[in-house]
Amino acid sequence: MSGAGNGNGNQSGPTEGGPLRLILATANPDKVKEIVAIMTATAGNAVELRPRPADVSDVEETGETLEENARLKAYALVNATGMAALADDTGLEVDALLGAPGVHSARFAGEKATYDDNVEKLLSEMASVPGPDGRRARFRTVALACFPDGHDIVAHGVVEGIIATERRGGGGFGYDPVFIPDGGDGRTYAEMSLTEKGALSHRGKAFRALATGILSRS
Repeated sequence: MSGAGNGNGNQSGPTEGGPLRLILATANPDKVKEIVAIMTATAGNAVELRPRPADVSDVEETGETLEENARLKAYALVNATGMAALADDTGLEVDALLGAPGVHSARFAGEKATYDDNVEKLLSEMASVPGPDGRRARFRTVALACFPDGHDIVAHGVVEGIIATERRGGGGFGYDPVFIPDGGDGRTYAEMSLTEKGALSHRGKAFRALATGILSRS
């Protein structure tokens, strides 16, 4: 599969003998890197991902669920470009916080929160929670491909784990330094390589399933 190109043009769907072209709704470079790696490993050259055009602004995430937000983002790109689009939304659900931050994970510490702000707030709110059983959590991703004809394909990925008591590792992004996935040999996502994380992660599961659905439609 081709990586994100220049985003020009408004062709949608496969060219004659060519790949299916989809616009990435996210402009987050960390997410783009992961999505391209996962889709490449699953779809090969059958799909070409293109970056979101610079003149298309961020979509306000007003949905009450991850799927609603993913659909909002994907259809905004379809409407703006006339091309098929790929979007996702991810939430971290912490049992001790009654499922929070959930759909508000990116804004847990405020509308302008950084990765560090969100992690710091999470660690602070979990400081008195004993583990490991009391620190159970899960990452949930909804990945969605929308097409100009109104059809869409939805896929889900969930990974269970626990919240670490401190940051560990220098890789990844978001809550990766404090999430220890089940089956990860006790390491946080941030202690794994991109390939290791992709093989195990919620986003990896969702986008592999989405790629399979897209290929079966092509």
